[in-house]
Amino acid sequence: MGLEAVVNEIREKGRKEVEAIRAGTRADVEEILRDAQARAAEIKMSAKEEADRTVTHVVNQEVSAANLVVKRQVLNAQKTLLDQVYSTSLAAVGDLPAEFHEKALTDLLKRAAKEIKKGVVHANERDLPVVEEIVSRLKTLSGYTVGAPVDIPGGIIVESTDGELQLDYSYSTFLDEVWESGLKDASDILFT
Repeated sequence: MGLEAVVNEIREKGRKEVEAIRAGTRADVEEILRDAQARAAEIKMSAKEEADRTVTHVVNQEVSAANLVVKRQVLNAQKTLLDQVYSTSLAAVGDLPAEFHEKALTDLLKRAAKEIKKGVVHANERDLPVVEEIVSRLKTLSGYTVGAPVDIPGGIIVESTDGELQLDYSYSTFLDEVWESGLKDASDILFT
C-alpha cells in the first residue's frame, strides 16, 4: 500500500467523520429547534391565555363600572322625581281652600292646648288672621297669644310662655312624617 492509498484512506476516514459530525450536529440543531418551537408554542399559548384573562377582567370591570354609573343616574333621577313629588304635595296642601285651613288650624290649636296651657302661636302670614280669630273665639285658648309670622307652608308652631317647650304642628312636619313612613311605598308605586 502506497502513501497515496494511506492518504486516501485517511481522507475517506476524515470525510466520514466530518459527515458523522455534521449529521450529529444537524440532529442536535433539529432537536434544539423542535424544543425551541415547542417552548415558543407554550409561551404563545400561555400569553394568549393571560391576554384572554386580562381582557375578560377588564371587560368585566368596565361593565360593572357602567352598571354602577347607570344605577347612580337612575337613583339620582328617582330622587329628583321624589323631591318634586314632595314639593308639589306641600304646595298642593297650601293651595287647599280657606275652610280646610281654618278647620285644620282649629284642630291643631285644640291639640296644642292639651299639651301647652299658655303660649305663643306662630303661623304663616296667610293664616295669621284666621289664627287670631280662632284664639279669640275659643275659651280653651285663653292662655294663648298670637306671635310674629313664621315661614312655614301652613299649620302652627306653639311655644310655651316660659320658652321651655315648642310644638311644631306645621304642615311640612306632618308631611315629613308621612313622607318618611310612606317613602318606600311611594317609591314602589312610582318606580316598579
